Amino acid sequence: MSMLKIKKGDTVKVIAGKDKDKEGKVVAVNQKDGKVVVEGVNMLTKHTKPSASNQNGGIVHQEGPIDVSNVMYVHKGQATRVGFKMEGDKKVRYAKSTGEVID
Repeated sequence: MSMLKIKKGDTVKVIAGKDKDKEGKVVAVNQKDGKVVVEGVNMLTKHTKPSASNQNGGIVHQEGPIDVSNVMYVHKGQATRVGFKMEGDKKVRYAKSTGEVID
């Protein structure tokens, strides 16, 4: 897959699925599969056996990956599309709604 427009640490809004309209910070990005893990979104229940690191085992709630097409970057409290442009000899991301450079 080509380069993703969402990076780790970005604040995103979910635009489709069971967690629609939730916002959170991107914890991890899987560029190969085109998926992102967002804080507090797509919570999964995992049953774990007792082990050396987890003595008791039990039920663990954790975030699951969601497709990058189901999230939008949040810029100044508003969801926006992200584009790339050249600034001098440097490639930068910018918010399409305002035209401001993100990073």
